[in-house]
Parts: sequence; C-alpha cells; structure tokens
Amino acid sequence: MLKDIDFDLKRLEQDVEIPADAITQYRVDSANPVPLLYQSGYLTIKGYDNELNMYNLGFPNEEVKYGFLQELIQIYMPKTDSITEFYAGHFIKDLKSGNIEGFMVRLKAFFADIPYKLNNKNEKHYQTIFYVLLKMMGQFVVVEQDSAVGRADVVITTATTVYVFEFKLSGNGTAEEALKQIDDKGYLIPFTAANKRLVKIGAEFSTKIRGLSRWLISGN
Repeated sequence: MLKDIDFDLKRLEQDVEIPADAITQYRVDSANPVPLLYQSGYLTIKGYDNELNMYNLGFPNEEVKYGFLQELIQIYMPKTDSITEFYAGHFIKDLKSGNIEGFMVRLKAFFADIPYKLNNKNEKHYQTIFYVLLKMMGQFVVVEQDSAVGRADVVITTATTVYVFEFKLSGNGTAEEALKQIDDKGYLIPFTAANKRLVKIGAEFSTKIRGLSRWLISGN
C-alpha cells in the first residue's frame, strides 16, 4: 500500500497526528495508511490531545521500527538472491573498516539492481529506497546529522570516522561540484573537534543509467 500510493515515509520520522474518529477507520485503497499502520501494530498511541480529540501515533520501540524498515526494503526492492547483499549491515562493515571505495561500489550495485521499469517509475520512489536503506543503517551508526552551518545530503558517523556525502544529479552538478559544496558550505566544520578522521564524498547520479555513475573521495 505504501509503495502504491507513494507515501512519504519521512512523515513517520516523528509522531503523526490523527483524529480520534479516524484511528479505527481504514481501507486498503485509502490514501492515508496511518490507521492501517496502527491497526497492524507498527504504530502505537504516544499521546492524546483531549481538547482537539487527536491521537499522536509513533513506533513503540526501535525493534519494531527497524523490523518495519527491513520489511519495506524487501518490498521496494526486487525479490532476488542478491537482496541479502544490500542488508544495511554490509554497508556498515565497509564504513567501519574505512573501505569507503567498497561502500560506494556496493551502493552503485544497490541502485543498479533496481529493475528498469521500477527505476523509471518516478524520482520519489527512487529516493524512498535510498531513504529506507539509510534509516536501516541507523541501527549501527549515526546518520543524517543537522548542524548550525547547514546540512549535507548524508552524514554518517562511526567510532573513528565522519563521512560527509553530497549528491548531484547529472545535468545539475558533478562529483567535483559536490565536493566543492561540502567545502564551501562548511559541512565538515561541526566535526573538526571530534578527533575523528573526516572523509568527504561527492557522488554523481546519472539520469541516463538511472543510478550512481561516479564519485570522488577526499579525506585526512
């Protein structure tokens, strides 16, 4: 259902509000999956506004959240023998060992494995798959940190290293421009006092091949 209606999964980042009279009213063909997510046990009641007669719903715990994401990645991605290769833990092993080149090669394969008819569906669907992968990585490392100086596309922090990613779509920028933006916007500044290795990655997605085409890596 979430895939069919192109639901914005980022709405589930924080608790969602729903009127009390709608919490038990759902249809499979509805454009609002929140009541169904509640009825199926993925979301639970976190609070209630008596004045507005509204419920706040959210994931009951991290175990349910990541179990939900694991199910999603298998639905949004093709059910092939290679799906286990894209389990978030494999990406994290590359990052923790400092093998950023291996991480990028795996990421390229991740996108390349999306069938053409699925990849061509729309950009939002493509972004959703990447979003779910990143959220699953959050089991092991800190992902997507905000800072006062701005926000890079993706920041991943391990015990020893901070990786800052900036992505560009062909026609709108290059891998070189992505690296330059990291410097110009000062995305690394908040992490300079962390006594960790700082690595920046500029990546370029190609609309022609509908995937990751090239990248540049720079770090101390």
